[in-house]
Amino acid sequence: MPKVLITGNEALAEAAVRAGCRRYFGYPITPQNEIPEFMARRLPEIGGTFIQAESELASINMVYGAAAVGERAMTSSSSPGISLMQEALSFMAASELPAVIVNMQRGGPGLGNISPSQADYFQAVKGGGHGDYKLLVYAPSTIQEIVDLTVLAFDKADEYRNPVMILGDGVLGQMMEPVELPDITPKTVGKPWALTGAKGRPGKVIRSLFMLPGEDGALERQNYKMKAKYDRMCEHEVLCEMVQTDDAEIVLVAFGTSARIAKTAVHLARVEGIKAGLIRPITLFPFPEKIIAEIAGRAERFLVVEMNLGQMVEDVRLAVNGKAPVAFYGRPGGAVLAVDDILSAIHNCVHGKEPEKIYTGSE
Repeated sequence: MPKVLITGNEALAEAAVRAGCRRYFGYPITPQNEIPEFMARRLPEIGGTFIQAESELASINMVYGAAAVGERAMTSSSSPGISLMQEALSFMAASELPAVIVNMQRGGPGLGNISPSQADYFQAVKGGGHGDYKLLVYAPSTIQEIVDLTVLAFDKADEYRNPVMILGDGVLGQMMEPVELPDITPKTVGKPWALTGAKGRPGKVIRSLFMLPGEDGALERQNYKMKAKYDRMCEHEVLCEMVQTDDAEIVLVAFGTSARIAKTAVHLARVEGIKAGLIRPITLFPFPEKIIAEIAGRAERFLVVEMNLGQMVEDVRLAVNGKAPVAFYGRPGGAVLAVDDILSAIHNCVHGKEPEKIYTGSE
């Protein structure tokens, strides 16, 4: 199959179309603007719908409506825009509606800047809105993986009746790589719950409000039903890449763009004779805690690398559970990690020093 040179944002949009997405609602924000721009041109060609909403609040609620009638729907934004969508994401999870949400992260907090970041990890995997709910979260590290995971995201959203997030960043959205864009026959899943009109059948209701008389305990039962779904995800949907972890004495853990950079640092450390390895979570929820726990039984130490002040490191420490020390190296505010900085952090760990926790710009 021939490869196409394409940006990450455009590749994601085309993959969504090929996966059967026909309804896109969004609002412009850098560094993901190529996605709505692409969808505005592409969807009318195939009878789909593109709407530039008046805000992120409007766009996610339009996705809510499209999902409720059984359509494959998507929105995309970047960090502060995703923050505005959190209430509706909680509603969609509680109503068990499938949809795909894309976050090409930028530097924060606040409006921050338009540089790439990974500081939305907590928001994505812990449930940024209210209540007990989870999103299935994919963290691609290449544009080919963006394509493949976008297709998978639509299938898994339908399978679990749950919103799915693709967590990228400004590097992945803006960079170009050659990728294969395969022809896809979207999976057709029966949606007897969809609101398609009540002619000739009883009416249906999609809701997240449980407060009518006689419904004592209904919301608690709904929460347990959702938890059972999340437990199935943890059992069946964990995706993780491991690089030279069989004999690794120091194991790096990184996702997305940070993992691309950390992989080079691991290679250079090996050239120096340091037995380094890499664990790259592809699903951030469900998190590969069992994989990390198993490797913690034989590795001497861990180094978590992120483009933030330390977020995924908390989940790594929980998974390691005291079996080995866990250090952190990161840069916040839209600063991209450098290979040499990560290699220096590896050296510090190996020689018993604390790696630099925050890059201050003074080095």
